Order: sequence, then C-alpha cells, then structure tokens
Amino acid sequence: MADIVGVRFKKASKIYYFDPAGLNLEVNDYVVVETVRGLELGQVVIAPKQILASDVPQPLKPVVRKAEPEDVKRTQELEAKESEALVEGAKLVQKLNLPMKLLKAEYNLDSSRVTIHFSAEERVDFRELVRELSGHLKVRTELRQVGPRDEAKLIGGYGRCGRPLCCANFLCELAPVSIKMAKEQGLPLNPMKISGICGRLMCCLVYESEQYHIMKEKLPKEGQRVTTATGPGKVIGTNALLETVMVQLDESQANVELPLNEVAIEEESAEAKSE
Repeated sequence: MADIVGVRFKKASKIYYFDPAGLNLEVNDYVVVETVRGLELGQVVIAPKQILASDVPQPLKPVVRKAEPEDVKRTQELEAKESEALVEGAKLVQKLNLPMKLLKAEYNLDSSRVTIHFSAEERVDFRELVRELSGHLKVRTELRQVGPRDEAKLIGGYGRCGRPLCCANFLCELAPVSIKMAKEQGLPLNPMKISGICGRLMCCLVYESEQYHIMKEKLPKEGQRVTTATGPGKVIGTNALLETVMVQLDESQANVELPLNEVAIEEESAEAKSE
C-alpha cells in the first residue's frame, strides 16, 4: 500500500499525487511541493489515504511542507510579475517577428523559473526569444506551445450557453469529442453551431453522449417496419429523450408519434432475410 495526497495547482487543472510525508493534511489546505519546475504552491483536493502501490507511479515525491501565509501571499504577488513577463515577451515577439501569441506566464514559488504558454499555427523556432527573455527577466525561462483547446482553458471566457467555459471552470482533463456524438444527439452538423470558442467541437457534446447511445439502442431504426394499434407502418424518426417513435402509417399515410411501448417491430420475412 502507498500513502497519497491529491494536489491541484490551478482551478480545473489535473490532480497530481504526492506522498503526504506524515503531515496532517486536509482538503483545501495549501501545501508546498517540488515539481519539475521547482517549488510550487498547490491545494489539497484529495485528503491523505492509502491505495495500492501499483495504482500510482513510484516513487512519489513528498510534500515539502504545509504552506505558510507568506507562501500564499508570495504567490499572489507573483501574479503582477507574470503580467510584466507577458508584456515584455509580447514586445520581443514583435521585435523578432515571430508568428506566435503569448497566453499566460507562470512563476514557480521561489521565482527561479517562469513558464510562458503560447499558441501558434505551426512550429516556431523560439530559441532567440528564450535567450532574450531570460536576459530581460533575469530568470530561467521556458516556453510551452499549447493547442486551441488548451488555449481556451488557459484564457477562459464564456460559451454560447452564456456560462463560463467548462474547460476553464471544472473540466480537469479534455476528453476526445467526435462529430458522431453530435449526430447521435440529433444536433445540426453546422460547425458554427457545435463548435466552442476554441474552434473545436464543444466539450459538452460528451456529457450526454453515452445516455443518448443507451436510449437509442432501445429505439427502432429509421425505415424499419413496425406494428401499432392503428395499423402497420414505417419508422421515419425517433426522439431519444422522450423515447417516442414517429411512424408513417401504411393505410392513411399519416405520421403519428407514439411511445416506444406502443410500437412493435415486425419480424423480417424469410424472403427479406435471404435478399
């Protein structure tokens, strides 16, 4: 068994596991931990507990200490420096005529390193930019390119629903989204209507995808022959949410919407099966 504590560094970011090192930690406590970027301030989101050692990568780095009020204050003060780093970086990007957009700067806790996230349509040679930025900021500088979905997560904003972006508000990881999900939910396949501000398919298409898949498995397919209380007919549509079937009746050619339990699928004839 292994002792672990779950720590998050930013809102809606991935949860990382550390060894609690015997510290009495509770959810919402701030802690100082060592990462590949040096010392960083994180917040406990999973209280210390024991799990199978095989379920976590080993060895886990230990929590350095519980955060002091000075650590929290220091992190807040660094936000001003991060803004300055972005402004300085933007000037150099323009000077060097680089096809890139700087998005966000993040200092580690002791200000020994700054990571700047940027977006670009293709690969960019930013070695000269790193050299000049390191000289101007007097600190080790790392540039990291992100894709359109991560760009939206970093910057934030509002979706077409009028609510804060899911990716910036609560989604820890960005799940794959496919056009098949939109089709299954009967949504218009117009990219303008099913894409987020990142230009990719909206993350919320994933939320009900599995439920739609389960519900649609119960329903007959379009074109199938069915029998109803008012006579036989052909399925011309379904409503997965209401679990209803739209049937075109043979005799009157009228279209009727019926609950699924009032529709019976006709068995295929032997001749139809052999064709």
